[in-house]
Amino acid sequence: MPKKRSGGGLSPTQQAAKFLGVSVLSGAVLAGIALPAFGALGLAAKGSVESFDELPANLKTPPLSQRTTILDAEGGQIATVYSRDRTVVDLKNISPYMQKALIAIEDSRFYEHGAVDLKGMLRALNQNVQNSGVAQGGSTLTQQYVKNVFVEEAGDDPTKVAQATQQTIGRKIKELKYAIQVEEELGKKKILENYLNITFFGQQAYGVEAASQRYFSTHAKDLTLPQAALLAGIVQSPTYYDPVKDDVTATNRRNVVLKRMAEVGDISEAEAAAAQKAPLGLKVKQPKNGCITAVQGASFFCKYVERVFLSDPVFGKTKEERAKVWNQGGLTIRTTLEPQSQKSVQKSLKDHVYKSDKVAAAATLVEPGTGKILGMGQSKPYGYGKNETEYNYSVNASMGGSNYGFPTGSTFKPFVAAAALEEGRPANQSYPAPYEMPYPSTVQTCSSKPWTNEGNDKLENESESEKGPYQLKKAMELSVNTYFVQMLADIGMCPVVKMTDKLGVVQGNGDKVPEVPSSMTLGSTGLSPLTMATAYAAFASRGMYCTPVAIESITQTVGGAKKSLEVPKSTCSRAMSEKTADTVNTLLSGVTDSGTGQQAGLSGRANAGKTGTTDSRKNAWFVGYTPNLAGAVWVGSATQKVEMTNITIGGVYHSQVYGGDTPGPIWRDAMTGALKDKEAPSFNLVNIPNPPSKDGGNDNDDNDNGDDNGDTGGDDDGFLTGLLTNGTTNGGTSTNGNDGGTFFQGQSNGNGNGGGRG
Repeated sequence: MPKKRSGGGLSPTQQAAKFLGVSVLSGAVLAGIALPAFGALGLAAKGSVESFDELPANLKTPPLSQRTTILDAEGGQIATVYSRDRTVVDLKNISPYMQKALIAIEDSRFYEHGAVDLKGMLRALNQNVQNSGVAQGGSTLTQQYVKNVFVEEAGDDPTKVAQATQQTIGRKIKELKYAIQVEEELGKKKILENYLNITFFGQQAYGVEAASQRYFSTHAKDLTLPQAALLAGIVQSPTYYDPVKDDVTATNRRNVVLKRMAEVGDISEAEAAAAQKAPLGLKVKQPKNGCITAVQGASFFCKYVERVFLSDPVFGKTKEERAKVWNQGGLTIRTTLEPQSQKSVQKSLKDHVYKSDKVAAAATLVEPGTGKILGMGQSKPYGYGKNETEYNYSVNASMGGSNYGFPTGSTFKPFVAAAALEEGRPANQSYPAPYEMPYPSTVQTCSSKPWTNEGNDKLENESESEKGPYQLKKAMELSVNTYFVQMLADIGMCPVVKMTDKLGVVQGNGDKVPEVPSSMTLGSTGLSPLTMATAYAAFASRGMYCTPVAIESITQTVGGAKKSLEVPKSTCSRAMSEKTADTVNTLLSGVTDSGTGQQAGLSGRANAGKTGTTDSRKNAWFVGYTPNLAGAVWVGSATQKVEMTNITIGGVYHSQVYGGDTPGPIWRDAMTGALKDKEAPSFNLVNIPNPPSKDGGNDNDDNDNGDDNGDTGGDDDGFLTGLLTNGTTNGGTSTNGNDGGTFFQGQSNGNGNGGGRG
């Protein structure tokens, strides 16, 4: 079977006709570019170009697309991503063997002729006819380079690629004129360098450096004679001469190159003979493209970085502009991901939740005061197979997360407390907080129309022993539902709305949290772990909220020159007074010290946090922080269909899952590893006095009536079926029964009775 160029398929007779036709045209060009007799030449009638003279004079050379490297905060490589795997190198960093081999087989008179080589065309025509196939090319390296520029400019658009490679006289004429321009402007060595960087070598490798790495796991400057000959031979037809798929054909082609090198005097006959006897010596390095190859479980963070780039206007006004820059590549992106924190997150998740479990877990760590994302991971790996998922459970839908996020349960209650404190309520505020009560008949909203309890809905605490009166500290420690609903009725929902707005708290779909009591106190609305971690980080930084940020710096290489790109910056603003933040820190320190979050508590350093468990135990949370690190952990079903009762997670059986006993230990271990050998600053705690009791002494009714198992307050978040919004619960489906595949997590919108358990 005769060999064909990858875009060819012409018979020897057709090849002869083509080469003769091009030779005639080339002769015309060499005779005089502007001669009218040849300028018109009937080309318009052939549907090509009107006149050689009328072709644009300047070849637009697009920047070569290259691989992008994503680094962690310390400069370690997380992953490489690319539309075309290419690393541009200077000619001095390309083996002389490679340079000589390519010229010998593709254009042996490269340094002797101009842009067009009529003698070479005739010689190639003769050789190809004798061999009944394509043994030598008729185009000069300069012409081939121009063609590759057309292909590069076409990108991945199949129509444009077809136009760039079409076998017409018109395209050939265009190629010839641009080749003359390139010869005049660049010179031979630069053309050779550009050619070796632009051309395709098969196996997803563009350019000689990527090809050297792919086939031999070495650099282009270190290629040996046999290796260089093999790569030079591949260029003519990367698919046909692919050494990975057909080593015999590739070896024969390599030996043809070696023979030609000897014929033109680049190497001796003895060197050629020795090299022909050498084995191919492949040391194939598999392509590692995309975030799926990221180290330390950072695939989801990697995809988050990509989505930030493609969505943030700082990288281009339109999504098309941003996509063009991303696909062009050549970027070195240093991120905020801290190796120690990321390693700790992944280890903790792996230790506590198996990827084959019915539920999943996600964790995110954020630095207070800067918004830097230091760690992000989940129990189900990134991928498309069993027990894998491409959805990032830690982020909002717009950044690759679930449709709505996940109901947060009682982890929402600190926002209510912060709003009340900002409104002037005392830190020892007391409410009756009975075991069971109806929702208030009306609660003021930010509009003139108050919320009304039209269905006479009720809510209750975790156990009948939980009945007030309670003051704020104990109510927070025990997560008392009725207390916080009474607090909401007292201050109204607008202060809570204002607080959550300042803390960047939005639903997973980007919408604001609805103004209904179940959402405003008991966490019936879906949020993401990143949203919760950054909001709680504001407590740690004494009231300063900083938007999350994942990118530290970006350097782009274009045409051998490097430039820095502007990157998104975290925006920090005051969300509450220092006094309010200090008070919340005092309240939440009690949760990890003697409340529902004891199992999450850290030893040897100040820490605070809040547990959360939702209706039917479909979600469990722990969100907490130290003065220098905040983190959120969610455990649950992506489809919201698994009730975490009588369930085994990470090899541990649970009759009922609580925020304190499942996500709590994940948070504890992730934080412990992330903070190892780091400073342990203290909170600015405040003194919260007990209010006077009825008999004139201190009110000691706030007995520890709960157990330390979890959210004895009902994190019930009581509702979750969406209490009080008079809708329906729209559950989701999964293509994978283990929640590892595509999912559409339902949002809870109504018909709850407030009786959820935490």
